[in-house]
Amino acid sequence: MHSEKSLGKAEHGQGVAAQQVVEPPPRRRPRRTRLDRVFLALSDPVRRAILDRLGEQAQLVSELAAPSAISLRAVSQHIQVLVRAGLVSQARTGRISRCSPEAGPVFAAARRLNYSKYWQGYPLV
Repeated sequence: MHSEKSLGKAEHGQGVAAQQVVEPPPRRRPRRTRLDRVFLALSDPVRRAILDRLGEQAQLVSELAAPSAISLRAVSQHIQVLVRAGLVSQARTGRISRCSPEAGPVFAAARRLNYSKYWQGYPLV
């Protein structure tokens, strides 16, 4: 047991060898793959609703936002997530932005899941 006097010395670096604290290197967040971005985009119900509204034809962002209860800015942010995932392409003419669906990433995600391998024998719900 240390006396108060020896603790005081240790706190000030006297009489006790100072230990060097080695901090671990900062953790880097793993880089997201396209497939990660697709699943992240599809995980949100607002973004899924936007994709449902988009259907198979190009629409203006304002048209996609009209039936939504959230602001145009919030819808635009959700669309940017879809664009980064490759699920939507966006073309701008001045202040007007038109979105078009992109099916490729969805097919890649479905291939990755490989239903026949993982879900074979399970009943569909």
